[in-house]
Amino acid sequence: MIKEIRIRVSPAEAANEATLRAVACREAGFASSEICAVRILKRSIDARQRNIVVNLDLRVFVNELPPENEYETIEYRDVSGGKPVVVVGAGPGGLFAALRLIELGLKPVVIERGKNVHERKRDIALISREHVVDPESNYCFGEGGAGAYSDGKLYTRSKKRGSVNRILNIFCQHGANASILYDAHPHIGTDKLPRVIENIRNTIINSGGEAHFGACMESLIIRADEVTGVRTRDGRSFMGQVILATGHSARDVYRYLDRMKIAVEAKGIAVGVRLEHPQEIIDNIRYHSKVGRGEHLPAAEYGFVAQSAGRGVYSFCMCPGGFVVPAACKTEEVVVNGMSASNRGSRWANSGIVVEIRPEDIRSEDMPDDEFSDALKVMRYQERLERMSWQNGGMKQSAPAQRMVDFMQKRNSTDLPSSSYTPGLLASPLHHWAPEYITSRLREGFRSFDNVSRGFLTNEAVLIGMETRTSSPVRILRESGTLRHATLKGLYPCGEGAGYAGGIVSAAIDGELCAESVARQ
Repeated sequence: MIKEIRIRVSPAEAANEATLRAVACREAGFASSEICAVRILKRSIDARQRNIVVNLDLRVFVNELPPENEYETIEYRDVSGGKPVVVVGAGPGGLFAALRLIELGLKPVVIERGKNVHERKRDIALISREHVVDPESNYCFGEGGAGAYSDGKLYTRSKKRGSVNRILNIFCQHGANASILYDAHPHIGTDKLPRVIENIRNTIINSGGEAHFGACMESLIIRADEVTGVRTRDGRSFMGQVILATGHSARDVYRYLDRMKIAVEAKGIAVGVRLEHPQEIIDNIRYHSKVGRGEHLPAAEYGFVAQSAGRGVYSFCMCPGGFVVPAACKTEEVVVNGMSASNRGSRWANSGIVVEIRPEDIRSEDMPDDEFSDALKVMRYQERLERMSWQNGGMKQSAPAQRMVDFMQKRNSTDLPSSSYTPGLLASPLHHWAPEYITSRLREGFRSFDNVSRGFLTNEAVLIGMETRTSSPVRILRESGTLRHATLKGLYPCGEGAGYAGGIVSAAIDGELCAESVARQ
């Protein structure tokens, strides 16, 4: 028989398999000899009080063996003779769209402007060493998308549109640790995710699909108001209905759509800084202890939300035991992001602290004078901030930075703490050159966060500028109910780049939904 129980144990008990099994036996009411296995269904840490506990939902197998795998598997059949569907972009939206197309008997033809996940790693290393950004192979572009080398967090609040568990099971089938199925904030890690992505690509190819790298979309092939394929910069054509899953940084695609009068609209984003603390400080604050997390607790994380002058100020993509990374797509801009390896073992914690920006917040003086419509004004505002960061960071991939209390008091930092940001930091008065309606809200947010977590506001923390790529600045309009483009048949805007997702899991869910919509049409 199988019995499911819920227990609350100390971190030490949760970390010891024998102790955990003994507690499970006691709570389930069976002798140890009767229990064949215990599996975790859900795990979370309750650190609200000084006595920290771990909440566990367990499945206890009594006098029977558990299934071999902790996850469900999908059998992908041969679709080499199926109808082709072009998938533009090999991020989570595109890859999961391709897998779902295979399930539905259609042949995915994935085209990706960047390199495969392993070749891409060498280009990323050059950003820190030589301060040169390959515009087609960087932290945003390449197989796996922006999430492949910027953390691999799988937590999402987008649970109404599709099955999160299904996405997590597919990740496990392709090599992710089964702990993502039960952790409250699942995380694969930047060191492990590339291998998982490679396995997904192999599934696509072994099932008769295709994957083409260095294939940047130049234009859609449109006949009688219907998209029938894609042309790439190198002159190739790929025919079929198109799932457009380019990610939130494909600004050339947005410009092309705007120029061709293909319906898009400006979308709100959030911009701010990447805030980096010593991890020890965050551990002390979150675990209510001067000795930190101890032996059995993970690197502590946090999540904050405040309001300032009618706009949200919040933490974004918090990376315990992580690194700050350079996420620009060209050399003359500076963009920062965060990541963690699977063990979350660095001595720093970082998070984006960002301010909500709506299209109506952007003034005409904040905008360059060019030929593009107002649909791209948030994107052009992003570009302006990123160029300002580059100019104030020494016109390299070094980033402008300021100690936290110095920023609050509007004074220059005479020196900076050590940082995980490998291209280097340059002391810069963010309070002076960054837009005041962002910096004033950040200051109010920091005061609010420190009120609930004393010690958070410290000059041992450093603000690194700027965090601008929190989401797409453009929404590509879709027809209600079909996920097809609002005016063009055969085009299915998908995922984060289309403005309908915000992270790996939500993009993957949207990719599956787009594939299902293609199959229905």
